[in-house]
Parts: sequence; structure tokens; C-alpha cells
Amino acid sequence: MSMEPKWLEWSQALQGLAQTGLTYAQHPADRERYEKIHKIAAEIMSTGSGTDMTRILDLFGEDSGYATPKISVRAAVFRDDGILMVRETDDGFWSLPGGFADIGDSPAEAIGREIREESGYQARATKLIYLLDGRKHRKLPRRYHIYTAYFRCEIIGGDADPGWEASEVGFFREEELPELSPLRMPAGVVPSLFRHLRDPDLAADFD
Repeated sequence: MSMEPKWLEWSQALQGLAQTGLTYAQHPADRERYEKIHKIAAEIMSTGSGTDMTRILDLFGEDSGYATPKISVRAAVFRDDGILMVRETDDGFWSLPGGFADIGDSPAEAIGREIREESGYQARATKLIYLLDGRKHRKLPRRYHIYTAYFRCEIIGGDADPGWEASEVGFFREEELPELSPLRMPAGVVPSLFRHLRDPDLAADFD
């Protein structure tokens, strides 16, 4: 079951329909109908979030083509029974290294880049642990519908060196976790990752 507020679910669904419709519709009347749906979606999101309608329309305009969920990646890097985390500069909370996958990167390339940029370590992905639908697990809503892929990774070089997105780097045991970012770290994910550490033969979790 989704944890997103209903107004966000409705606006996301309508925006997806409008974006896809405007990608394929040829007849002017059809395009006009999809433009109206586009504006209704923006109005719902503007009202629900308290954000200016013009800003919402600008954000919607950044996406085009067939509407699909965005993909992000997060890394589970373990050392001495501790998991690698970085303190985010924007909210001061801790999270696993990761972020949106860039165009041109494979999943393994994306997670390797995120680990290097945020922690200073060089690492490689060894196993997909979790594919999560953010709407079902996040505490805080986001405008995008996001799938996050969590990868078990191993360090192959480098040293702790936080990049511009992080202020600290550290390894934490399960019973000593720091305060996690409510926007980036859904409840239950980190315990699941430690279960995979204890039992490497577990199959990947999803949804």
C-alpha cells in the first residue's frame, strides 16, 4: 500500500497520463485534452504542497516522453560488521551513498560513481539486494515516483573523503546506527540489508 498522500498519487498519475499522451497524440483536440490534464495535475500538486503553480508547471516541463518511474541506486558497503554511511549536507542526517542514476551509466557504474563521489571509497557492486518502490516505504512524499535499487558492494580502493554532498563518512553497526535521513532512508531497509550480510544466500527483496 502506498504511503504517499492521495493528492500526490492523483497528481503523479494524471501527470503521467498527460506526459505520455502529449508524446504520442497527433490530433490537436487530443493534445488540448492532455494539456488540460497536465494543468489539473499541476493544480492538485500546487494545492497539496503549497508550491506556486508556475513552479510546478516548470518542474513538469522538465520531463518528456513516455512517463515511467525514475531510478535511483543505493550502496550497502560493509566493513567489520558495520555499514558505510554518509552525512548529507542538505539535512544533516545520515544515509547510504547513492542517488539518481545518470543517463549513460549502467546500474553498476552508477553505484560505483555515487560511492566514490560521496565517500571517497572505490567499490564495485556484487549483488542486487533490494528493489524498492518508494511510494510504499518512504516517510516523506516526493514529487517523483521512484524505484531504488540497493546493491551489496565491496571496497576495492580509496579512503574516506566526503564529497560536496556529504560532510562525514562512517561505518556503523546495526545497533549503533546514527539518525537516518527521513527523505532518503525508508524504514526497514537497513535491517533488511544487515539480514543479507548475515545470510548472503538470501534472494533479492522487491516492492
